[in-house]
Amino acid sequence: MEFKTFVFYFLSAILVFAGLRVITARNPVHAALYLVLAFFSASGVWMLLQAEFLAIALVLVYVGAVMVLFLFVVMMLDINLDRLREGFWSYLPLGAIIALLMVAEMGLVLGGNYLGLLESSVRQATTEDSNVQAIGRLMFTEYVYPFELASVILLVGIIAAVALTQRDKRTNKSVSPSQQVFVKARDRVRVLQMPAEKSD
Repeated sequence: MEFKTFVFYFLSAILVFAGLRVITARNPVHAALYLVLAFFSASGVWMLLQAEFLAIALVLVYVGAVMVLFLFVVMMLDINLDRLREGFWSYLPLGAIIALLMVAEMGLVLGGNYLGLLESSVRQATTEDSNVQAIGRLMFTEYVYPFELASVILLVGIIAAVALTQRDKRTNKSVSPSQQVFVKARDRVRVLQMPAEKSD
């Protein structure tokens, strides 16, 4: 088995395992950590295909966005942070294992490229046609409608997330003029007759 094939199967196995753990883990912290590992493994596969721009974009956008999104959810849902800090040492072994796997993946991919063990059969981009230019040309010409559809879906998701977080905080203080017109005095004010008291 070639070194490149071994690295591909290694990254793919970790990617499949991390993806399964994302949907089966009951703890949201564990699910977020496995999601980061899955994205990192996918970026390693992109590196094997000589698509460095997509690999870096996957790490910067998705891995960074997952951590920011997790913190955003914690802040918006008003989760008790003291309780999360109490479980830091219980999350540490899993986090350390995931970090070691990510370091091993980087070592395999980058070290293999440095030592010349990963020789790709993919056509290399010329200086006139880089990966970024090719992606931009395809994205805004042939795949412009799917790209716009994905943007609309993301916008709907953002609006739905804001609506879900604000559903319990709706305090409508507006007054309807039509209801004010039909209000009668006896419905609001009630006059009570009390006997007069004489002071001694």
